This record gives sequence, structure tokens and C-alpha cells, in this order.
Amino acid sequence: MNILVINCGSSSLKYQLIDMEGENLLAKGLVERIGIEGSRIKHRTTGKEEVVIQKPLKNHKDAMKLVLDSLIDKKYGAIKSLKEINATGHRIVHGGEKFAFSVKIDAQVMKTLNDCIDLAPLHNPPNIIGIEACRELMPDIPMVGVFDTAFHQTMPEANYIYALPYELYKKYKIRKYGFHGTSHKYVSMRASQLVGKDIKNLKIVTCHLGNGASVCAVDGGKSVDTSMGFTPLDGLAMGTRSGSVDPAIIPFLMEKEKLSAEDVNELLNKKSGVLGISGISSDFRDLESAASDGNKRAKLALDVFNNRVKKYIGAYAALMGGIDVLVFTAGIGENSSEIRYEICKGLEFLGIKMDKEKNQVRGKDALISQEDSKVKVFVISTNEELMIARETKELI
Repeated sequence: MNILVINCGSSSLKYQLIDMEGENLLAKGLVERIGIEGSRIKHRTTGKEEVVIQKPLKNHKDAMKLVLDSLIDKKYGAIKSLKEINATGHRIVHGGEKFAFSVKIDAQVMKTLNDCIDLAPLHNPPNIIGIEACRELMPDIPMVGVFDTAFHQTMPEANYIYALPYELYKKYKIRKYGFHGTSHKYVSMRASQLVGKDIKNLKIVTCHLGNGASVCAVDGGKSVDTSMGFTPLDGLAMGTRSGSVDPAIIPFLMEKEKLSAEDVNELLNKKSGVLGISGISSDFRDLESAASDGNKRAKLALDVFNNRVKKYIGAYAALMGGIDVLVFTAGIGENSSEIRYEICKGLEFLGIKMDKEKNQVRGKDALISQEDSKVKVFVISTNEELMIARETKELI
């Protein structure tokens, strides 16, 4: 079974074609600048050279057609015919409370996705456009929606309800939803494989650390709490996002700086985080380099980030009544040995003992804790596309 995994952004489209017989990647690529001058596709079939094609793309339908043409191209394609694609799996950011699991996409699902646009106005519309483009170009191929929020629908009510008037939850569904669920699910399952134990018997904390970052408490294979909230702005300090702040700061800034609600939203989402603290960059590699050269604000930004992650690990260990496995994943989690070390430093009382030598690893699955560490600490390369393909295969 060949499954095409689609991840649509507002002006981009990422894709992978995976042969599920052996979970082998056949091809992958990225379409950029959809609807913008200079649109192009970067396509690579496994075992062949990457090709870059520049072509005007008015919309996601044009982009999807270019993807399909690339997949069946005689010179650089991966398959001979679109009939070799058995299903498509779509990453969808927000499923609200409606979707606790992946679903086959039909008319009713599409209606519900449109109903969820208010909860994710920047993300759900391009996801929906991508689905509609696939439906038009491949009407006979079944489609599955895999939601970033679905994994977290197992959170107990006490962990997702905000201390606001309950009527606002009932009226507007204001609650914690959490994100990065597909990644947290994949790495927690992979961790259980690596320790050789049933995930139902494990208490795992997973740290998805990238420009957007979140921590998740996985108890017995189920998400019981996570750091992101109603939106991806909550929780950790991130690349450009503030993470959790005192809510009273918002009206204070609006009055003092004469800011509109839109201005504050821009400030908290795009001008804050480690970029705001450091004044240098949202890229953690730049911050580590600057900090090593003595830049105090860059070091402060890293310290704030590391401390937030550390606090969530401790909080989730308390919430679950213990911790058996700690996982680092995503761009920073997989590649920065220094950040991993700083986060784990001081957590020996929880049974976390980092092995400095084993920790010198980048971008591959590895055990990085000492042999006598009560808590097993892993670096695991996340694979959201494979997780989406697995969920799609299971439903189809």
C-alpha cells in the first residue's frame, strides 16, 4: 500500500509518498510560495537526485497537480501511475473536541472542519484547501484526516479546563487543546519499543523542542497533559512565541503602548520568545553561538527556555506520580546536546542521570542516560509523516 502524506500551509505544501509494506520512503518534497511570485517545488525520489522546478502556482490545486506530475514523471518520479497511490493522509492542525482519533474524510467531516476554523484561523483553512484539491484531482482515492489535537483528547477535564467562567467553555469551547500530538504520539510509542516495555506500563515525558515547542505527559500511552493550550502560544518560551505570561500584562501593554488586540497578538506570537529576549535571533544555533561568545542576553534567552522545559518535566513527573522515560525530539531536541544537558542538569533527584559522552549525538535515535539512571533518557527523531501514514493505513 502506497500512501501520500500531505501537509498544507498557507503558501506551502509538504508531502511524502510512503510504501507501507516496509514503511519505506519513496519520495518527498516541498512546494513553496504558492500564490506568490517565485513559486517552486523541490522534489526528491529516493535514490535519485533532487530536482527543483520553478513554475507559477496560483493556488493549492495547482501545487497539488505539480506534486502528482512530479511523482509520476518518467525521469525523476517514483511511480508509473497515480493508480499506485492507495490513499492520502492529511495533517490537520485542529479538530476541536469533535475528533479524538483520525477519521476517514467525508462530507460531514469537512463540515466539522469548517466549523473548527475559529479555533485555528491560520492553519485549518489551508488544510481544508489541500483536502479539496486532492478530492478534485484524485476523486476515487480515499482520504484520512490526522489531527495535531487528537492525541491530547484523552486529557482529564481537570487538566484542560481554564479557571474562567464555565459558561465560556460551553459557549466558545475555550479550553486547552494541545498541539504536536502526532509527534508526541510517535516518539512515545518509539520509546516504548526502545525500552522493550508495553507503553501501557510506562510514564513518559516527551519534549518536542523546535522553533515551536511543547512538552507532553504520556501515562500508559495516553496524553494526560501538555504545555500548549487553547492555541500554540501557551507554555514554553519558543522561537518567537512568548509562551505563558501573566494575562494582566496584555491590558497593561495595550494601555501603555497604545496597542490594538491585533498588535498584541503579533507581539506575543512573532516578536517575543527567545527572539524578544535576546534581540538577536529566533534560531537557537545563533543563540548558542552568541552565548559562547559572551552575549548575556543570548545566554539569558537560552536559560529561560531551558528552565521552562525543566519545570514542565518536574511538574509532569509529579502529575503522573513518577517518570520512567524522558524523550527529546524535533529540531532542537534532536540536535542540541548542550540544551539537552542543561535541561537535565539538576534533575538527578528524579532519577535522571545524563551520560555526557552518549549525549554527543545528533538526529538519530539514541539512549543518552547513564546505565544506572532510573529514568531512561532518549533522543528520538520524530516522524510525523510516518505516523500519519500509519493512521491512514489503519483506517483504510
